[in-house]
Amino acid sequence: MKAIDKRMSAADIVGELRDGMTLGIGGWGPRRKPMALVREILRSDLRDLTIVSYGGPDVGMLCAAGKVRKLVFAFVSLDAIPLEPWFRKAREAGEIEVLELDEGMFQWGLKAAAFGLPFLPTRVGLGTDLIELGGLKTVTSPYGDGEVLVAMPAIPLDAALIHVHRCDRRGNLQALGPDTYYDEWFARAAARCFVSCEELVAAMEDSHPGDVHANIVERSFVSGVVELPGGAHPTSMPPLHGPDMRWFKSYAQAARDPGDWDAVAPDFVGADEAAYLNRVGGTEAVMNVPLAIY
Repeated sequence: MKAIDKRMSAADIVGELRDGMTLGIGGWGPRRKPMALVREILRSDLRDLTIVSYGGPDVGMLCAAGKVRKLVFAFVSLDAIPLEPWFRKAREAGEIEVLELDEGMFQWGLKAAAFGLPFLPTRVGLGTDLIELGGLKTVTSPYGDGEVLVAMPAIPLDAALIHVHRCDRRGNLQALGPDTYYDEWFARAAARCFVSCEELVAAMEDSHPGDVHANIVERSFVSGVVELPGGAHPTSMPPLHGPDMRWFKSYAQAARDPGDWDAVAPDFVGADEAAYLNRVGGTEAVMNVPLAIY
């Protein structure tokens, strides 16, 4: 029987995406984002995307480049820079359609999609403007309590992108560090999930059997894998490296008026990934960015 081989290039992965898709991007703000794959999208002709993200520079850059038609988000932040500057420009200019959700509502929508359900009931959002602004509906419990709950609709994804520490060619993966956020639910909510990794190994059970607990989602949910060392930069990738605050400060400064993305994109995207990494000092410099203390 032929062994399963899900290895792809970054260009191959982006080549599987289409205009108008709903694309989920894993990670959390400026933490463990699949930024190399985002940069590959920025170098492509893809457009009219619906982006679903606990947003960081992934959202800001895609908005700045005019790739986003609609954004479904709980926040878009760089942590130390509370509001992502390029996202802010796009939203204030009315350039994107938005669905803003509470963090809990957001993950409930992913879980509903993963479970194949039209919605999941929740108390989160009750008494807030998010219900009306998002066009959400309520349901009444059929049991004796008769409680009124928010019916959080599913957020199905055409594709999801996540970045992890290791993969093997069959799609087994390991995400290390103190928090894997909701990446498993992005993978499960998506028709196809593509994974970039710091290290591609031959077979996970042979090379790193002790880290089996770090396999956050079954390989059946993974459609393709690509090795992209430094692929989370400028976001953090603990325990390997922290967020690159020098990069973020330069990026935020570039967003100040007039904030011409086309003029600064070569600095933050590069002609290809090798050029980008060379500009920031190479993978060794990326790995030497100190870890953040929260």
